[in-house]
Amino acid sequence: MTGQTIATAHWRALNHEGDDKCRLAKVDHGWLLIGHARFRDDSGFAALDYVVRCDESWRTLSADISGLHGERQVNVHIECDGGDWQLNGVPQPDVAGARDLDISFTPATNLMALRRLSAQPEPWLSVSAGWLRYPELELAPLSQTYTRSGAAGQVDYVAAQSGFSTRFEVDPSGFVTLYPDLWEGEVDHASP
Repeated sequence: MTGQTIATAHWRALNHEGDDKCRLAKVDHGWLLIGHARFRDDSGFAALDYVVRCDESWRTLSADISGLHGERQVNVHIECDGGDWQLNGVPQPDVAGARDLDISFTPATNLMALRRLSAQPEPWLSVSAGWLRYPELELAPLSQTYTRSGAAGQVDYVAAQSGFSTRFEVDPSGFVTLYPDLWEGEVDHASP
C-alpha cells in the first residue's frame, strides 16, 4: 500500500541533531504519511520509521512506529476506531474522542489539521488529538488550535496542555516548512 505521492517534506531539526523526511500519499479511501526520523539525544541515536493512515477527511485511523533509539527497540501500533484509541492493544480512555494523532518527534502530523483548516471557510480550527509523547511512548490528550494569520501560508498554533504556541509557515501541501526553534524544511511536489 504505497499510494500516489502528492508531496515529500524534508526537515532539519533546529534544537538538536536530526532530520525527518515524510511522504504524503493518496490511497484508496484515504491518505498515508510515511516518514523516517533520525536524531540524536541523551539516549543516543534514533532511527524511527512511521506510517500514519487517515481516512478521506483526514481522521487518523492507525499508525505504526518502529526502529531503534540507542539500544532500545521501538515498536508501537496505534488504532483509532470511532474515537476509541488503543496503544499496542491497550485501550486509551484519556484520548477517547480525539480525531488526530500528534507524534511528538515529527512535524509531519500537523498536516492532518492543516489540510482540514485549508478546506474550510472559517479561519480557525480546534482539534482534539492523541499526543504520542516520545520517548515515554504514552498517549495523552492534546487540545490544539490552528488559526490562519493575515499572511498567506502562516498559521498560528496553540497546544493547550503543553502551553506551547508559535506561528507555522505552511506549504500548500499542508506540510509545515517552519516550526520556529524546532524544525525548518522544504517540500517537493509530485508532478501531476
